[in-house]
Amino acid sequence: MRKVSARWVPRLLTEKQKKFRVDVCTDLLSRLQAEPQTFLERIVTQDETWVHFFDPETRRQCMTWQHLDSLAPKKFKVTPSAGKIMATVFWDSQGVIMTNYLPRGSTVTGAYYANELRELREALKGKRRGKLRRGVLLLHDNAPSHTAGVVASTAAECGFELLPHPPYSPDLAPSDFYLFPLLKKHLRGGNYDSDDDVIQAVEGFLRMQDELFYQTGIRKLQKRWIKCIEVHGDYVEK
Repeated sequence: MRKVSARWVPRLLTEKQKKFRVDVCTDLLSRLQAEPQTFLERIVTQDETWVHFFDPETRRQCMTWQHLDSLAPKKFKVTPSAGKIMATVFWDSQGVIMTNYLPRGSTVTGAYYANELRELREALKGKRRGKLRRGVLLLHDNAPSHTAGVVASTAAECGFELLPHPPYSPDLAPSDFYLFPLLKKHLRGGNYDSDDDVIQAVEGFLRMQDELFYQTGIRKLQKRWIKCIEVHGDYVEK
């Protein structure tokens, strides 16, 4: 016998939900195999995340080298600040296409997100010449604001194809398993005084990443689809 820690997961998936995850991953892999050169390049992915004015460092980040006979340093426990803003990032294998920051007092609704899709189309015209002609594959999660009827109609109006995404699956969303964790790791420990300070920090991190960084995030999708099938729809850890 040995004592082990529980593995935290977003949700205890039912067998039906696991099967749906497998079906979605199988379908996406089939499309990738049919279009190996361009399928991943056509994907534009999006998600929102809260960014705090202050987010404390983790215990691992606080670790320092010490002599064997030295006492461990002490730090008092701190919590993330109440001040925060919501950042929306649209990106693909070439980099960030568009960012947006939710105005204070607002919420992300279907109408709000539909307007972002119209802005995305205009941004693509200037930053990704030819991508609209080749066909944009939009990958986002199943948040209510993303599945609203007005969003589906606006996506069709803009010429975007909505890729399927199973519910409760942040492990299959590139922003959740790749971009946002690295962004927040970079920002953790910083102390910002205003919305503008946070926005500059977020934009600075996104700008400093090269194209390979974003290619890596999108290419990880293929391995995660395969792994999800191998574990019969359970969550993919890495």
